[in-house]
Amino acid sequence: MEVQIEFYRTRDRDKAHAVLGRVTKDATDLEEAIEIAQSLSRSLAMPQRPDAVTISDATGKKLYSCEFGDGPEK
Repeated sequence: MEVQIEFYRTRDRDKAHAVLGRVTKDATDLEEAIEIAQSLSRSLAMPQRPDAVTISDATGKKLYSCEFGDGPEK
């Protein structure tokens, strides 16, 4: 399946999101997409370190999101 992985920072005062990086990848399932996102969070060149990630399917439906250091949020 094709997934879009989006990395962002969240501003505490108003919870606004600033997108730092967006990548489209192929993954066999959600578990593999999460593994790809974890790897990209360490290797993708971004202007700042992201504090959260969202994974969506090809239609834009959110499949997974979490703040780094926290558990998953669906």
